[in-house]
Amino acid sequence: MTKTSEFSGRRLVALVVLCAATMMTVLDETVVNVAIPSIQRDLGFGATELSWIVNGYLVSFGSLLLLAGRVGDLIGRRRVLLVGLALFTAASLACGLAPSAGVLVGARFAQGAGAALASSVALGMIVSLFDDPAPRARAIGIYAFMASAGASAGLFLGGVITDLAGWRWAFFLNVPIGVIMLVIGVRVLTHETGTGLRAGADYPGAVLLVGGVAATILAVVDPSRRAMVIPAVVLLAAFAVRQLRTQRPLLPLAVLRSRAVIGANLVLMLLGGSMLGFQFLITVYFQNVLGYSPAQAGCAILPIAIGIGGLSLFGYPRISRRVGARVLIVPGMLMVALGLFLLVFAPTHGNYAVSVLPSMLLFAIGGGTAIPAIMSTAMSETTPDALGASSGLLNTSQQVGSAIGLAVLSSIAAATTARLGEHGQTATSAAVGGYHVGWGIGAALITVAAAIAAITLRRPRTQVLAEPQLAGSSPGRLNR
Repeated sequence: MTKTSEFSGRRLVALVVLCAATMMTVLDETVVNVAIPSIQRDLGFGATELSWIVNGYLVSFGSLLLLAGRVGDLIGRRRVLLVGLALFTAASLACGLAPSAGVLVGARFAQGAGAALASSVALGMIVSLFDDPAPRARAIGIYAFMASAGASAGLFLGGVITDLAGWRWAFFLNVPIGVIMLVIGVRVLTHETGTGLRAGADYPGAVLLVGGVAATILAVVDPSRRAMVIPAVVLLAAFAVRQLRTQRPLLPLAVLRSRAVIGANLVLMLLGGSMLGFQFLITVYFQNVLGYSPAQAGCAILPIAIGIGGLSLFGYPRISRRVGARVLIVPGMLMVALGLFLLVFAPTHGNYAVSVLPSMLLFAIGGGTAIPAIMSTAMSETTPDALGASSGLLNTSQQVGSAIGLAVLSSIAAATTARLGEHGQTATSAAVGGYHVGWGIGAALITVAAAIAAITLRRPRTQVLAEPQLAGSSPGRLNR
């Protein structure tokens, strides 16, 4: 595929494939949430097994992202993406056909593995696909929209599909889309050879990394496995030490030497956790407090997806070309924090247009500018031979942060609700009080993330490298 300055032709089709793969994998994190009661009734899930419908996907997805990204650098990102997309599609079919709880959970693990392979390399492929400023800015905006709006779209589709066709179709829907994307992807995605396995195949490091991330997610999402935090710390510490000493690190040290890359990953971890925690709590608020059906709750959260989509696709590319991506990060995040903070005052008998919609609009505007700017800044600091690793690292940070944020905010909200109930409040009032605390903590975390961004992602005094949308050069130099 020949690179030109035009945002059209085969490159546009390739972008559609990459973004569709990302959208499918993110969407499947949440699409089953509103269908869980139906799945439990049909397959006879026990109370302890039920959480693994979600956790099985999260564990395999989050633990394999960074490894998959690095493997893409070594053997070719196109190959890794197509294998991942094929595995994800086949596992989706297995989920839809699952005759028992065990088969469904096993298929969800396989789905997560396919999602990790496909989504870990997508952003790196987009950055290498578009050389010129304007097309690259638009491409990153589209990718950021798919990555950030997928969770909201999943909640919406999950409710509608479950109401109209049953929970199995939440999985079956992936199959024709996945097959079509595979067929097109084989034809339009650029062939890559990679640097070769000998250039960086740190197999012991891979085992330490996958084990450490998996143990971390398990400790967070499953209360009965809190003790897993100890092996998680040990494994990740051993991985870090090995990366400093081995001659062929799984995560190239050049990636970790960039202040912007480290800052972007920390920020994305806090932002992802707070945003997913918010979306979970607001969906429960809609159904348990305002009395919405699953489909109505899904529709109620659509302004976030629409707002982020509009800004990511049309607003961000234009604004970033004028002021630079970094300038947008802190204001965007503060808008998200303000939107969450306003929800602290949402009443028990609230009106959607008055009590919720303003927060959602702030959330959408802030997220639609901050998220693509964070991704763009991080990828601009990455050498071409480490794009897969950097893309995988960003996805890992967002995934692990989302899992931690969802677990922490939902747990704190539940504990607050229980305490308020013990003090004599009605069930509804106690539940709303718990949501208030969860949203307040989410707002605080995003404020902290904004402070980190202000320190680590600020424009350097001597501009070593402009952001991708401002530069016509290769994103290969590091601003350390």
